[in-house]
Amino acid sequence: MRRRDQRLMMIAAAGALLVGAMTLTFVGLRDSVTFFVAPSELAERAQPGQRVRLGGLVVEGTVRRAPDGANMFTVTDGGAAVEVRYDGILPDLFREGQGVVAEGTWSPGQPFEAERVLAKHDETYMPREVAEALKERGEWKGDTPQ
Repeated sequence: MRRRDQRLMMIAAAGALLVGAMTLTFVGLRDSVTFFVAPSELAERAQPGQRVRLGGLVVEGTVRRAPDGANMFTVTDGGAAVEVRYDGILPDLFREGQGVVAEGTWSPGQPFEAERVLAKHDETYMPREVAEALKERGEWKGDTPQ
């Protein structure tokens, strides 16, 4: 075997190894990546059953307990509202009218099934996507003095 052929075989083997490593990496990351969507984008960007993070403001007067004990509330970005069902203890900072991120799955015609609820950690925090959606609708009050 000529020296040139040996080099080509080494390059081909290294390329195959690189493609295999990249494939394993992307397959491993596919299950752990969670996309963030606003309520108005949920139907467009999320597939039914896909795990996503839903962010927005908790609509006042919508927090209640379902007969089975689950927490129910509605999240909005000003354009659309999505009902969220969460079977667990809500964070201490969870309040009506405040920002929240719910991580879970969604099916058309069903409430968003949250497996995890994150409340904002201070008065100024707002997920960037939610803040941009509120700014587009003219409902953003974060930068203006009140």
